[in-house]
Amino acid sequence: MKQQPKHKTWNQIRPLFKNGMSLMVGGFGGVGNPPTLIRTILEEQIEDISVICNDAGFPDIGIGQLVSEKKVASLYTSHIGSNPNAGRQMTEGTLDVHFFPQGTLAEKIRAGGVGLGGVFVDVGVGNEFVEKDKQTVVINEKTYLVEPSLTADVSIVYAKKADSFGNLIYDTSARNTNPLVAMAGNITIAEVEEIVPLGELDPEEVVTSGVFVDHIVVSEGVDWSWAWEKK
Repeated sequence: MKQQPKHKTWNQIRPLFKNGMSLMVGGFGGVGNPPTLIRTILEEQIEDISVICNDAGFPDIGIGQLVSEKKVASLYTSHIGSNPNAGRQMTEGTLDVHFFPQGTLAEKIRAGGVGLGGVFVDVGVGNEFVEKDKQTVVINEKTYLVEPSLTADVSIVYAKKADSFGNLIYDTSARNTNPLVAMAGNITIAEVEEIVPLGELDPEEVVTSGVFVDHIVVSEGVDWSWAWEKK
């Protein structure tokens, strides 16, 4: 069977984003967030999004832009402290925030990507607030909380290079949660700095296999100033 081309234009990508979708985003504090994909979602005025991401970014950086523009209805995350807009919306009741320890969130995403129903964790066992409405199991006489896996309608990730099959390599710390997120989307879109011919990537460098990637778009570059660059 002939392989369908994965390299897409931005106009081909736009219809994949829908109001009310669940969206999983790779990155950590904006590093590794796909900038042009986020800008495209803003341009398309997509709203009522359920976002799964390590954090809420900064107000004008990364995924934080969607939060600041009030396009996000619910957020599954490990922290929001770097984005005061997220905290304000949560307090006002306009943003439904679900907090998880960072390792637990990463494992929930990984479990979704590999087809598991969930993971067992001991963080929070014995805490009434954490245990509320959660199933528990006992394994070898130790109690665990059942944390269901996470998947999304669309996953968006940022990579340094892709080949035409969609194999991805990442730029140092921008790798962060991107490999996990790439596995857990019903549709995965990779924004990449460069697309190289098949066979050019060293197999030992490939972090995400192209079997997880549905579409590739070439990045137009980061369009925000990093917090440490601002005076």
